[in-house]
Amino acid sequence: MSEEANGVDLQKHRRRRPAADAVNTARLPPHAEDMERAVLGCMLVAAVDSIPKCVERLRDGVDAFYDLRHQTIYRNMVAMHDKQQPVDILSVMQRLKDCELLDQVGGIVYLNGLQDAFTSAANLDWYLDAIREKGIRRKMISICTEVVGRAYEEGGAIEELMDEMERDVLGIRKFQTVSKAIDTPELVDRTIRKIEMYYERQGQLIGITTGFIDLDKMTGGLTGGEMVLIAARPSMGKTSLAMNMAEKAAVDLQLPVGVFSLEMSAESLMMRMICSRARVNMRNITDGFISERDFAPITSSSAAIRRAPLYIDDSSALSIMELRARARRMFQEHGIKLLVVDYLQLLQATIGKKRVENRQQEISEISAGLKALAKELDIPVIVLSQLSRDLEKQKRKPILADLRESGSLEQDGDKIILLYRPERGDDDDVDRDACPVNAIVAKQRNGPTGEVYLTFIKTLTRFENAAKVTDYDMPNDNQGSLPV
Repeated sequence: MSEEANGVDLQKHRRRRPAADAVNTARLPPHAEDMERAVLGCMLVAAVDSIPKCVERLRDGVDAFYDLRHQTIYRNMVAMHDKQQPVDILSVMQRLKDCELLDQVGGIVYLNGLQDAFTSAANLDWYLDAIREKGIRRKMISICTEVVGRAYEEGGAIEELMDEMERDVLGIRKFQTVSKAIDTPELVDRTIRKIEMYYERQGQLIGITTGFIDLDKMTGGLTGGEMVLIAARPSMGKTSLAMNMAEKAAVDLQLPVGVFSLEMSAESLMMRMICSRARVNMRNITDGFISERDFAPITSSSAAIRRAPLYIDDSSALSIMELRARARRMFQEHGIKLLVVDYLQLLQATIGKKRVENRQQEISEISAGLKALAKELDIPVIVLSQLSRDLEKQKRKPILADLRESGSLEQDGDKIILLYRPERGDDDDVDRDACPVNAIVAKQRNGPTGEVYLTFIKTLTRFENAAKVTDYDMPNDNQGSLPV
């Protein structure tokens, strides 16, 4: 049936739709004015005890109050208390009068009414919780309304809008949590329980194991909120090391792991992971010389990896905003406990804006974004990076100053691991499949620094604990190694 037959003008209907879909702003936002008056009355009557509690629990400050008069009164009482001035009905009235604000808040009559609204200090916590909840709801409405308005605008990049929207929505949580100082007896009890937990674990890690004994002993594993930077020159094995850690967490521990591979395809990473775990030379497979004895370990490793909660995103040319948005979705949908980014220099700082003039400034923005992501999701984020080319000319151990393009990497990284292969005098060692690789823990905020000795098996693109590698672990044939 035609539109005319229905008697409906769809073009007019479409033009009216944005207004119909917009947030209804005619309704009053959530608020509790009576409780706001009771809180202010308690502050007037018992300022010494109540004002510190109000400042602590109302993390949104004056915005926790809906009434503008209450915001003004609260702001001035907190300022007076902060300056160690007496806070009572007369002093507050005089301060508001001096600031020419007394008439705006309703005069002395309204202040006396606030004092009369005070019932009992025993109910103050309950009043504060109610006010804080209403304030959080208003903030949610404000953010969502702003997002709706910006979504109707044509200007600006959609990736930027999505990143800011997710950041603002997740940022509301900080107003929900109220922290407080811990009494000494409670703190002692917590510490004793932690000591007992350490004793019961018998040296087991609190964080996520890297899969390497000596590295775990030095770093304590991978802990939430940390940005772990693994840096090396090309073909040193940084991707292999990171994927070995991801494999350990996802396959062996069954922890959800997210991987952003900006350089290699997801299929290439999966091929490498299957062959590495099966201890089969991938070069033999790609050349078509796989033997029948290799099928069993390949099938076994494939089955184990199939069950692993591993999520790989191989999108290229991502901006830091896009990566953070996708990581948040991974976290919300799959609850990832570890994130790997390969690698930092392939990320872009901005999209839809004028690119920054300086590449060093761009890397600084990317580094800060990744560090903020680790803290926001409270998970370890392993970030791969390249070292400066000058390192190859000088033939020495890498140091923090060799981090390519930005000193901010040194500042933002909680743990920084630099890979290098020590020079060997024996020419026969050059062609050996098992290469010694030193992992230098060059920075660790909460632990020691030093070197950890690993062994890299080139044909398997796999790292092993150095002490565990023997000649019997080596593949029978070596038909060339793969880029790492």
